[in-house]
Amino acid sequence: QVQLLESGGGLVQAGGSLKLSCAASGNIFRITLMAWYRQFPGKQRDYVARITSGSITNYADSVKGRFTISRDNANNTVYLQMNSLKPEDTAVYYCAAGRLTQWGTGTYDYWGQGTQVTVSS
Repeated sequence: QVQLLESGGGLVQAGGSLKLSCAASGNIFRITLMAWYRQFPGKQRDYVARITSGSITNYADSVKGRFTISRDNANNTVYLQMNSLKPEDTAVYYCAAGRLTQWGTGTYDYWGQGTQVTVSS
């Protein structure tokens, strides 16, 4: 089992920044891919960004140039630095852990509890 603990959410004004953290523990040796998703009220979860064990990153078009995903392997922690935040970024943000498939997509076996990010206009 793998446990994921997110932190760093909160309320920020438009144009501001927040940094989310996701600390992984447990059988993390099997994890080769970490990602952030977000969920708007009444909607399904949307992909935000991912990072491989080799620190290769990928972003959704909606956050490209504003958000940065990174990892600290020594502390088994993944971060999401969010800059130039907009009211439409308001959502619950979830950390996910899993692996890459042979087709280059991500499959996620573990999810965090989510952290609320609210951007006021």
